[in-house]
Order: sequence, then C-alpha cells, then structure tokens
Amino acid sequence: MKETTVTRAETASNSAQPSTTTEATSSQSTEYILYFILGTVEILLSFRLILKLMGASLSSSFVRFIYGLSGIFTLPFDGIFRKGFSQGIETTSVLEPATIVAMLVYAVLAWGIVALVRVLSGEKQESA
Repeated sequence: MKETTVTRAETASNSAQPSTTTEATSSQSTEYILYFILGTVEILLSFRLILKLMGASLSSSFVRFIYGLSGIFTLPFDGIFRKGFSQGIETTSVLEPATIVAMLVYAVLAWGIVALVRVLSGEKQESA
C-alpha cells in the first residue's frame, strides 16, 4: 500500500489536521482483481458441489444455470476420478471429485499467478 500524507491549510480554529490517504499500487490492484476472479470461481464451484451432493433437481432453472456455468471450469478435470452416487428415496446424491480437484487447481494457479505478479512488479513487498 502506498500512503500519502497531506497537510491541509489551517482552518478557522487554527489547527492543521493532516489527512492520510491510502491507495493500492498497480501490482496490488492486479492481485485484488485476480483474487476476486478466483473467489467468484470458487463460490460457483462450491455451489455446484453442494447442489450435486444434495441431489438438486435439474428441473430448477437456478440449478441448470449453476451446472452450466460451472461445467466450463470442471470440464478439464472430468474423468480423473469416478463419480460417487448415493441413491436416496427421492434423490440421487452425486460426489464429483472433478469439482474438488478444480477448486484446488484454480486456487493454486491463482496463488502462483499472484506470486509471479509480485516478482515481476519489482515493488518492495511488505511482510506482515
């Protein structure tokens, strides 16, 4: 974070009040955008995993929307492991290992890209 301290002119009460503004550097903005995209994908995949485990009905347009949108992200990982099925009285629960693998791979990929952005930016990184 880049901090800028601005001292304003004295007010009527003769007291100068410094103002501090904080703004993100360009590499930090890139990191924030990447983590926002990752968070969106992870939430979408989490919805898919939960809906499949609970045996959500495909007659629901919301369920079809989530499956259609998240299917793009799980497609590269389909077939790595077999799906697990559990037949209930009214629903069939499905465990898709491809969704779990996708969540892990995308998280590691985003972390790697953010680390690369930090290295390539050449900016001094603060340690927490």
